[in-house]
Amino acid sequence: MQPHGAPVRKDQAANGRPTAGPFRRPPRPGDLPAYAALDLGTNNCRLLVAVPGRFGGAFRVIDAFSRIVRLGEGLSTTGRLSEAAMSRAIDALKMCADKLAAREVRRTRLIATEACRAASNGAEFLARVTEQTGLVLEVIDRETEARLAVSGCGPLVEENTDAVVLFDIGGGSSEIALVDIAQGRTPRLANHIVSWTSLPVGVVSLAERFGGRDVSRDVFDAMVDDVSAMIARFEGRDSLAARMGSSRFHLLGTSGTVTTLAGVHLGLARYDRRQVDGLWMAGSEIDAMTERLLGWDFGQRVANPCIGPDRADLVLAGCAILEAIRRAWPSQRLRVADRGLREGILSDLMERDGVWRRRRRNHSGHA
Repeated sequence: MQPHGAPVRKDQAANGRPTAGPFRRPPRPGDLPAYAALDLGTNNCRLLVAVPGRFGGAFRVIDAFSRIVRLGEGLSTTGRLSEAAMSRAIDALKMCADKLAAREVRRTRLIATEACRAASNGAEFLARVTEQTGLVLEVIDRETEARLAVSGCGPLVEENTDAVVLFDIGGGSSEIALVDIAQGRTPRLANHIVSWTSLPVGVVSLAERFGGRDVSRDVFDAMVDDVSAMIARFEGRDSLAARMGSSRFHLLGTSGTVTTLAGVHLGLARYDRRQVDGLWMAGSEIDAMTERLLGWDFGQRVANPCIGPDRADLVLAGCAILEAIRRAWPSQRLRVADRGLREGILSDLMERDGVWRRRRRNHSGHA
C-alpha cells in the first residue's frame, strides 16, 4: 500500500519528486508547492492538482482531469474487470501521468475504490497500471473513502448546522456518513462522524441488475426498495434521530447523481461547476426532477447536456439510491457538492505538511 506522499512514478528521484521531464519548467521563485489527488472509481477517473490558499482548508486548483471510464462495467455479474474497461482506465491514467510529469508536485495520493476492491483481478490490473503508466495506486477501504468525502465537503457545512447526512453515490458502492456537530465543530469535520456505512450498490451495479436504459415506474420503485432494504440493515442509521426534523439538519450529496440533477434543475445549456457546487435544492425540487427524468425516454436523457450518453443509462439508478436515502433520513433541504474524495485528499496532504500555518506566519512577517 502506498503511503501518503510516497513516490508515485517509477522515474522518481530519492527525494520523492519526479525526475525532470521534457515538459516541466523549472520552479520559479515564489512558486507555491503543488499537491495532487487522483481518484479512480468504478465509473470515473479524476485528477486534481492544487496549490494552498492563504487560509486554512483553502486551495486553488491549477490543473484537473475527469473522464468516465466505467472500470466496473460488468463487474457485478462476472466478478472481474473486463479487458475493455481496464484499457479505458489505463488510457485515462496515462493522461493523468502526463499531467503529473509536467509539474513539480510536492506530494500526491492516488487512490482506487470499489471496482479495484471487489474485482478478483484488481491486483493484476493495478500492476498493469504501474507498468504502463508509472503510477502506483492505493486501494483504500470503505471507511477511509467515507472520511475523505466528509473532509472534502467540509467547507459546504455552514456554521449554524447541527447535523448532516453526507452521502457519496458511486458506481459500485455508496458511502453514507452521519455527522453530528451540535456540540461544537473542530477543523476536521470527519472527526464528528458518529456512524457510517458503505452500501454495496452504486449506479453501475444497480443499473446492470435492473436495467438503466428503459426504466418504468415499477422498475424504479423496485430499485428504491432494494436500496432501502440495504439501509435498513445499517445499525447506526438512527444516530441522528434527535437532530432530524430541525432546520439545522440537512442532507449533503456528493456524486454525479446529485450534480446531474442540479444541472437539469437549473436548465444549464452545459454543465457548470460554479453554478452547481454548493447549490441548495428543496425536497419538492428533487421530487420534480426525479419525475421529470422518469418521464423521459433514453433518447431524451442522452440529449440533455447535463446527462449525455455517458450517464443516460445510469442517472435513474442514481435517483433511486438518492430516493432511498431521502426516505431513511427525511430532510427538506439537500446541498449539492461537486467535490469529494480528491478535495479531502488535498486538504489532508496540505494539513499534514502544515502549509497553512507556514503561510500565516509568512503573511504576518514573522517568518
